[in-house]
Amino acid sequence: MNQPIRWGILGTGIIARQFAEALHHVPDAQLQAVASRTHDTALALGRDFAVPTCHGSYAALAADPDVDVIYIATPHPLHADNARLCLQAGKPVLCEKPFTMHAGQARSVVALAREKQLFLMEAMWSRFLPGIVEAKRLIDSGLIGRAQHVQADFGYYAEVGPEHRLLDPALGGGALLDLGIYPLSMAAYFLGPVASAHAIAEIGATGVDEQTAFTLRHAGGGLSSCFCSFRVTTLRELVISGPLGSVRIARPFSEARHITIALTGAEERYITMPLIGNGYAHEAIEVGRCLRAGLRESPVMPLDQTVALLDSLDQMRSQIGLRYPADGE
Repeated sequence: MNQPIRWGILGTGIIARQFAEALHHVPDAQLQAVASRTHDTALALGRDFAVPTCHGSYAALAADPDVDVIYIATPHPLHADNARLCLQAGKPVLCEKPFTMHAGQARSVVALAREKQLFLMEAMWSRFLPGIVEAKRLIDSGLIGRAQHVQADFGYYAEVGPEHRLLDPALGGGALLDLGIYPLSMAAYFLGPVASAHAIAEIGATGVDEQTAFTLRHAGGGLSSCFCSFRVTTLRELVISGPLGSVRIARPFSEARHITIALTGAEERYITMPLIGNGYAHEAIEVGRCLRAGLRESPVMPLDQTVALLDSLDQMRSQIGLRYPADGE
């Protein structure tokens, strides 16, 4: 594949626009088409980003012969059906997180991708930010000894009404799925597979969790302490600790530009990492790399781990009594 990779975006919300903007910073990528459930909505995004083709249905995008890969940017409960639609049409897929509403859906989507021999990846964009990549390199080098603890928080005050998607159970609302997936994914990235998870939460008036704290025990050893919230604005930090010290990343889920290294008996050191555009370009670059290399999944965000993380989310949702209409699917 020597030509630019031609992207289609399924969905036209805020995150779709952020990804469209990011593609301008990817040298070998081209935004070829967008799709919404109405043609007018697709045209609105298309005009803003000079997109050649605007589809008034998701099926039309999936069938578009001029699209090489599709980014799914719809609300959580639509991810599984949207991914299946694209894969059935023979299109590789980058699907927003959480990948699906529960692990059962994820398994079916992954099985379809493997049956069709198509690339598929969860859009956990923070794993591809240069600061996270550098932190992983430092940890793997043994800088702090064997990493044994991860502490991560992601919270902000969401001043929204009960009808907003963040609080609407029909749209997969709740802090755990919207924000908690980030510290959960990072904990598994740095400490390995999760063996068990324990969560407590405060459930709001609409029936979804507005803040949740959870601890993880990792199969290879180590513990993680995580928190997510729509009620409070937290520091939003990721700290990985070992016997020799710790590595701390500021704003790890959106920028990860600033890293602090604190080793026992030494002065703290600081590293500043670059960021391309709004940050979403890095995951698009990874998808392009995988497609050009003929890979069907990314080694940084492998499909089996995506499914395993949803298993952990399912376990925690059961503990806090959080159910969605999609749980019966």
